[in-house]
Amino acid sequence: MKTLEEIVAQHRAEWAARSLAQQQLEIANNEAVAKLYGLEDEVPSYVPLERVSLTNNSAFRWPNKSPEERDILFTQSAILDLLSYAVGCMFGRYSLDEPGLILASQGETLKDYLARVPNPSFMPDRDNVIPVTSGDWFDDNIEARFRQFLRIAFGKSNAHENLQFIEETLGKSIKQYFLKDFYADHVKRYKNRPIYWMFSSRPDGKGSFNALVYLHRYTPATLNALLNEYLREFQEKLRGTITSLDGSTDAAAKKRSDVLRPVLTECEDYERDVLYPLVLRNPQIDLDDGVLVNYLRFGRAVLRIRAIEDKRSDVEQWTWPVNPLRPEDA
Repeated sequence: MKTLEEIVAQHRAEWAARSLAQQQLEIANNEAVAKLYGLEDEVPSYVPLERVSLTNNSAFRWPNKSPEERDILFTQSAILDLLSYAVGCMFGRYSLDEPGLILASQGETLKDYLARVPNPSFMPDRDNVIPVTSGDWFDDNIEARFRQFLRIAFGKSNAHENLQFIEETLGKSIKQYFLKDFYADHVKRYKNRPIYWMFSSRPDGKGSFNALVYLHRYTPATLNALLNEYLREFQEKLRGTITSLDGSTDAAAKKRSDVLRPVLTECEDYERDVLYPLVLRNPQIDLDDGVLVNYLRFGRAVLRIRAIEDKRSDVEQWTWPVNPLRPEDA
């Protein structure tokens, strides 16, 4: 099996050839029209490669860059596309085994996925909650799921080399990318209307507890899973670790314990003041209301997106949504 670096290079070469072929078609078309109207000597038929508006035409996307810079940018873009696709596979939006969208309607479940893909090579997340935490607190955290995806999609033999290529392209570890950059990239990709929502113990994005939820698979049961199987489980693990560290005479253990205590306090505050009251409210969503209305309904439970939050006062005046936004949703 080819390495990911080889696959990206082939992908880049194919798009370069496709862009040149399209350029020749556009030139030929211009020449034919000019000849038809007898304007061969008056109207230029040549089309610069920078004006061939194919999505992955590097010259069109980055017209002011050198060929070498375009290759680097193309590779970076391809890797970001792959990471976005991988998360889509984790949620069941996409599948390695079937083309196109799989789960993309409101409230669809793993059962719906298996009806479409009976024997998936990569199984989506069972409960629609993927934790994004700095430590290895959960077996199904996003980094672990991505490593699994990489092995299945591109082969176990190249897994280390492929991950190294990804991290070199990103300029950081895959852990740091998912912790610091993935959600910002996702929000940008979906033009401030994200389909994966980041529940976070701090709305500024610096929370110690973070977990992604796929909008199209959301049900009230999702919040229960988030609270009981993840946030409370995380707190129990923190308490156990702190107790163990406190029993040690090692200075490093005490320092680690001092680091974890405010993390535990932050999570306890998030449960008491934000997530548990939200679970009791049992918020309903309707995809027809759109991301703007639905996202705002979760208030401080999700990471704050300024472009969405700035519209809250306007959205509260709207009466057309199936589930109108209310002041208590802030």
